[in-house]
Amino acid sequence: MHVSALLPLAALVPATLCQLNTLAKAKGLKYFGSATDNGELSDTTYVSILSNTGQFGQITPGNTQKWVYTEPTQNTFSWTQGDVITSFAEGNGQLLRCHNLVWHNELPSWITSGTWTNATLIAALKNHIANEVTHYKGQCYAWDVVNEAFNDDGTYRVDVFYTTIGPEYIPIAFETAALYDSTVKLYYNDYNIESAGAKSTAAQNLVSSLKARSIKIDGVGLQAHFIVGPTPSLSSQISNLKSFTALGVEVAYTELDIRFTSLPPTAAGLTQQGTDYANTVSACVETTGCVGVTVWDFTDKYSWVPSTFSGQGEACLWYSDFTLHPAYYSVVSALGGTAATTTLVTSRTTSSATATTTTASGTVAKWGQCGGIGWTGGTVCVAGTTCTYSNAWYSQCL
Repeated sequence: MHVSALLPLAALVPATLCQLNTLAKAKGLKYFGSATDNGELSDTTYVSILSNTGQFGQITPGNTQKWVYTEPTQNTFSWTQGDVITSFAEGNGQLLRCHNLVWHNELPSWITSGTWTNATLIAALKNHIANEVTHYKGQCYAWDVVNEAFNDDGTYRVDVFYTTIGPEYIPIAFETAALYDSTVKLYYNDYNIESAGAKSTAAQNLVSSLKARSIKIDGVGLQAHFIVGPTPSLSSQISNLKSFTALGVEVAYTELDIRFTSLPPTAAGLTQQGTDYANTVSACVETTGCVGVTVWDFTDKYSWVPSTFSGQGEACLWYSDFTLHPAYYSVVSALGGTAATTTLVTSRTTSSATATTTTASGTVAKWGQCGGIGWTGGTVCVAGTTCTYSNAWYSQCL
């Protein structure tokens, strides 16, 4: 386990006692959601949490709606993998943020290595968007139409679309998406636009330029891949969000995680992570026109961070073993919730601590601990759950 005696009691409370999406909607947001990916849906513990609409009211497909999956060869489309995620969300009654139509990354080789003219690449771009938007029409709350088009200094990112078509590829993408689904929300999505600076200004200028041409753009997604400590302050995030909503678009935090740059985290670091998460969620709650928060997967078990930033991680609200970061309860507090009272069990040989909850009959509730070396609490799980081994120190009613 990742918990220790240094952690606050609140970090150890079973996840069923607080409901992020329920709390978010009570605060006026449309959703609290999570990204997911196809391979993760074979993990039954993971799925049982992700399917809980009290926790997550919205789903984003992490990868399988991207170009390399949906049009791997020119004009040959494959929706199978993307449909797995969309069907999952639909079956649970969860909103779907569709992600994404145009990005410089995860492109098939026929795009990146092709020989293009302005006209032929525009035709391929329009054809791709037309087919994908048509296939998912009626299923998506929003589309991330264009993803990460700017460098941090506010200049355009150089990729095959910019090099061949120029900046006009962005208006073309939005116009085409609107042509094939006039009701879905159309978003520009990017990272490092969460506080004032050249890149945020460039994104605002893009919104203004599209609106000036009467091209449909409904929202801006702020990815919010943050680092513990340097995460923008609450006031700076609110001010920045308002600079977008003042342009007549809605905003959302679309890919939130807050990573440690060195592991394991200290107790002070965990406290700071909680503050950082709370500030971002609070910024959305306190900004009229901010519609929701999506974490970029909810558990460290499937986080993208360790494979991308060597030696970094533990960026999510759940640890890899599905116990909770203290930051989870910081988010609960930011959404107006409170932690339930539980019993803390201490004195392990590993100096770790675990909380559990028992029902009135003395059985252990779902998500509670039911076994492990040194465990002295209940071992009989509530009906419908089984005491499931996680590691030598921890078994949980699932």
